[in-house]
Amino acid sequence: MKRLLAALLVLVLTAAGCASRTSTTPPGVLNVGQISNSIAFFPLFIAEKKGYFAQEGVKLGDRPRLGTGAKVAAALKSGSIDVGAGVLTDALNLARIDDGTQLVANLVDKYYVDIIVSENWNGPPVSAPLDQRIRALKGKKIGITGPGSGTEALVTYLFERVGMRSDTDVELVNLGAKATSAIGALKAGRVDALSFFQPIAQQAEAAGAGNLYISPSRGDIPGFEKTAHGVVFTTQKLMDKKSKEIAAFQRAIARAEADIRERPEEIPALLAEYNKATDPQAREALVPILREESPTRSASREKRSTPPWSSTARPASSNASRNTKRSSPRTSESPETTDPAPRPIPPIGRGDNRRRTGPRRTSLITNCHRAVEGADT
Repeated sequence: MKRLLAALLVLVLTAAGCASRTSTTPPGVLNVGQISNSIAFFPLFIAEKKGYFAQEGVKLGDRPRLGTGAKVAAALKSGSIDVGAGVLTDALNLARIDDGTQLVANLVDKYYVDIIVSENWNGPPVSAPLDQRIRALKGKKIGITGPGSGTEALVTYLFERVGMRSDTDVELVNLGAKATSAIGALKAGRVDALSFFQPIAQQAEAAGAGNLYISPSRGDIPGFEKTAHGVVFTTQKLMDKKSKEIAAFQRAIARAEADIRERPEEIPALLAEYNKATDPQAREALVPILREESPTRSASREKRSTPPWSSTARPASSNASRNTKRSSPRTSESPETTDPAPRPIPPIGRGDNRRRTGPRRTSLITNCHRAVEGADT
């Protein structure tokens, strides 16, 4: 089943690639697509709301919510958007057919999908060992956003960890990206558990529908303590054509992420505007979580990993795993100096403090492979 889903994803992206075209937006403008109004993309909202994009010299054009990462990647390849906000798995999948895939920004430094169980759950308690909690999910109905998503990937990884299979030992129910629909399904008993993006646990608990059971960001899963997850990505063609716009975009995102870390008193009101369906209690609970998960310059110096299943985004050949030119996306992080065009430079925190107009492009390929190949699966 996993191979079939991977093949279908590649088919979709390859079809989009056949119609690949460069950006048609005018100078100074970027069309930015994202999966949904997930909490991972909150920095984009802050940067828009506070006018950071305009202040840094870029205007956002179309802002579609496309529902899945595969659709974001397809829109990127077709040229209907210039950059896409999704999860790292989406960028890695795109890199399988486009070795010019580039990471523009890191939005979340922890894996922000949680497992939530219903209020009437009669399995092992949350204090039980991780493997015992995973085995208790066997035979249950687990709601996910959709096939090929980070929500499905978490279930697959957890089941493989204990020798089970997500395509035979559990029923995965596609619920789409709306948190209200997922919580409704959990409360009505249509699913026994959810694998869903934050703040689903806080919302479910506030609604009396369920409780947080397994949380990578809480430290429940070894190896997930520092996992790049929410990202913004694009293609090399776009980077070459709109380097100044990408650099401005990066600076605006960096300012928004700084606000999350340094101005916590502003976050609840911004969250209320960003996601009106979120319960006030859930919003308050999210503030410390967001501050902890927001990328920092110091964090860029620490060892970060990709999700262990990210190896599925690489070509099947074992030799391909060593081909650093084609196996995973390159990365562009926030710029700091004044180069007229993009070029490889050290990660944030290792260079000087001069402002760059060219977008930062630092290869994380080797580190990604080391993390994947050394992961405890």
